[in-house]
Amino acid sequence: MSEIDIRPDIATGRLKAEQYTENFDDLVPVLDRKTALVEANRCYFCYDAPCIEACPTGIDIPGFIKKIATDNVRGSAVRILEANIFGGACARVCPTEILCEQACVRNAQENKPVTIGRLQRYATDHLMATGEHPFTRAPLTGRKVAVVGAGPAGLSCAHRLAMLGHDVVVFEAKAHPGGLNEYGVAEYKMPDHFARAEVDFLLKIGGIEIRTGQALGRDITLSGLRRDYDAVFLGMGLAGVKALEAEGEELAGVMNAVDYIADLRQADDFGRLPVGRKVVVIGGGNTAIDIAIQIRRLGAEDVTLVYRRGPSEMGATHHEQELAQVNGVRIKHWARPVKLTGQGGAVREAVFEYTQLDADGRLIGTGDHFAVPADMVFKAIGQSFVPDPLRQDGRDLLELKGAKIAVDAEGKTSLDKVWAGGDCTPGQDLTVAAVQDGKIAALAIDRALRG
Repeated sequence: MSEIDIRPDIATGRLKAEQYTENFDDLVPVLDRKTALVEANRCYFCYDAPCIEACPTGIDIPGFIKKIATDNVRGSAVRILEANIFGGACARVCPTEILCEQACVRNAQENKPVTIGRLQRYATDHLMATGEHPFTRAPLTGRKVAVVGAGPAGLSCAHRLAMLGHDVVVFEAKAHPGGLNEYGVAEYKMPDHFARAEVDFLLKIGGIEIRTGQALGRDITLSGLRRDYDAVFLGMGLAGVKALEAEGEELAGVMNAVDYIADLRQADDFGRLPVGRKVVVIGGGNTAIDIAIQIRRLGAEDVTLVYRRGPSEMGATHHEQELAQVNGVRIKHWARPVKLTGQGGAVREAVFEYTQLDADGRLIGTGDHFAVPADMVFKAIGQSFVPDPLRQDGRDLLELKGAKIAVDAEGKTSLDKVWAGGDCTPGQDLTVAAVQDGKIAALAIDRALRG
């Protein structure tokens, strides 16, 4: 093997500036007024609409679409944001193909649902462009609530509490608020710093203070928040990244997908990001798909995504899997990582074992192996909740369910005055689900504070 074949080949600036602009432009074209009116009039405006039932935040979908059809775009946006203050982000990142659009009755007639997500974006973008915030605060209650985590769950909770007249202080460990919308979403789904613009829009309600660089367990404690505030909402998300537990995981060029995506989201110049020629992604969820497509769009020549089970078991939807393949990503199913080999301390190859299900339906290795050349390997096998900040003197302050915070139907934890929601609690790891968790908890907190 020649020297050029075995040396690490990670470089920056693989593409021209205009190619980066094109590759990370909006994934889905924005609807213009004429197209939006035509699409809105495809809706049957069902009385007992199944699309509403399919939406985790319960948006009145026929209602907001009807307002678009009558050219009342502001009214449409208000109808959306009443239920989901992150309506703009969810219009971009929600898996509508398995939620509201899958439930659309148009599918029965023509297998072509109303494009609810694009109509939702059309309305919310219109309102945000005006600079107006459509909601006002109720009379002030004099109560103050602490929110830990400025992601969709935390900010949804904060906004609803502020609307109800409470003052809110949000503690965020990172430099910017927004959570996964700011740090974890594929750039082509939410370009042009939309996440920051949406947070700015949300904060116009007033009564919300955000303190960045404040991590639970390091800068603040749960006991301190319970002492100083009338209620606490925990929306910290998932801070941990699961390990491959494979030999060679420490080699240079092996990295966490979420960390790279965060760097990409914060980058002012995509041409300065390191990109390999031959890239392997290990995982089957949305993060795996997002990193695979993005590294391809950054100039990687060969990207292979490997998942231990079949396509129907992947966390990423069928739509996302197709999107990856359209972008030149090769997907291999039924294989798990065994080891990563390298040279000079850098990864050069990923070795996998074929898998199958045994008679009891358990995943097992077949004993057959194959190798994929790689100068860059991304781990995207899931994130985990880190409970350490919720422990004191070696004991858990909160009851946990599995590896997450146990809550009731209203987000109440086992600890007095403390609620939780979003990815740190059991349930769907979706932005829209986190928004609903925050909203439900805020209403419960409000009832508790009012006695």
